Amino acid sequence: MTGERGGILGRVLVVDDEEVVCNSLQRVLKEAGYDAVTAFNGQEALNKMSQLKIELVLLDIKMPGLDGFQVLRLIRKSSNVPVIMVTAVNEVTAIDDTLSLGADDYVRKPFRTRELLARIRAKLRRTATGL
Repeated sequence: MTGERGGILGRVLVVDDEEVVCNSLQRVLKEAGYDAVTAFNGQEALNKMSQLKIELVLLDIKMPGLDGFQVLRLIRKSSNVPVIMVTAVNEVTAIDDTLSLGADDYVRKPFRTRELLARIRAKLRRTATGL
């Protein structure tokens, strides 16, 4: 599956300290036509953000070292890339905090793959049209 650009649909950075989650999301994204890059901690994510043209970030909250809140703050200092929080944290304050910090969406684990892909498509569509 390829996008209207004739190639990949977009490059997505998956950030989660659980390798199985990263690998699973990477496989699903690649099958859907995305270039999926993984990072297993916040610092690695920031490094990849500076090295690669990332079009969307899927970001977990609970990680050792820099957590998702800190990574989101740092991303927002230099980029408007869409960020979807994908996390098991279900507290209302966490949702409010991440959205206040600039996250574009919040998806709770476990999630439906089709729903997550639909949210990714919607964010990338808005980004591509400048909305």
